[in-house]
Amino acid sequence: MAIILNPIDPVAFSVFGLPIRWYALAYIAGFIIGYYLFRYLTKNKKDTIYLSKKQLDDLLTFIVLGVILGGRLGYVLFYNLPFFIENPLEIFAIWHGGMSFHGGLLGVIIATFLFAHKNTFADKSLVRNSFRILDVLSVVVPVGLCFGRIANFINMEVMGRITESQFGVVFVGGPEYPRHPSPLYEATLEGLVLFIIMWFLYTKTKLPEHPGTISGLLCIFYAIFRIFCEQFRQPDAQIGFLTSWGLTMGQMLSGIMLIVGIVIFTCAMRKK
Repeated sequence: MAIILNPIDPVAFSVFGLPIRWYALAYIAGFIIGYYLFRYLTKNKKDTIYLSKKQLDDLLTFIVLGVILGGRLGYVLFYNLPFFIENPLEIFAIWHGGMSFHGGLLGVIIATFLFAHKNTFADKSLVRNSFRILDVLSVVVPVGLCFGRIANFINMEVMGRITESQFGVVFVGGPEYPRHPSPLYEATLEGLVLFIIMWFLYTKTKLPEHPGTISGLLCIFYAIFRIFCEQFRQPDAQIGFLTSWGLTMGQMLSGIMLIVGIVIFTCAMRKK
């Protein structure tokens, strides 16, 4: 028996005729909560890097640009390059949808290294300072992921494959066959569960004494959860499955991310 739901208007409200969408609110909420969570963690954890309020504000600017530019370019390159080659102006039409987590993550990493290069810290090592910041961000990232996936569900985006299970969802006025609510699966695993894991690792273990360990573990756990959730998610129509046995683009990118995470974690643990 499928769960029948009425679609939720993707526009939350309007301001002077300008529509404010749930998707935009999800990003804003993620950035605001992430800002204060980052500040809390750096104030109450001795094995991290101290940032002044001005530096923290600058970091937020770097991260916002990294998420938006990286996420959009990642989608363009990984998921729909032929279309954007034919329609280059659509690259800038972010309101039409199309963001890649893997691209956004790469954008955040680059932005963090640029921020660390721009600022002066007691420790002169660019790599250590960058990974100290990334370790804190690793606790923050799942919060934004959770909000983003819930917004995907509201927009009825990246929905799951057709299913006969009791978790199948049918939206009134939409296709009649039930689909897995895969955005909610991802919001739970990649958002809530991943946040709990990263919070515990950062606040209750000595791993932060080794800059890069938390960052590496974020890559590892996210990759595992994403590969699992892709079993229920419908591949993008313009790509489909990459192999005859069902490999998706998300799984391939997450597989690379898993290997990178293992390398980062291993190298970080070997460094004092």
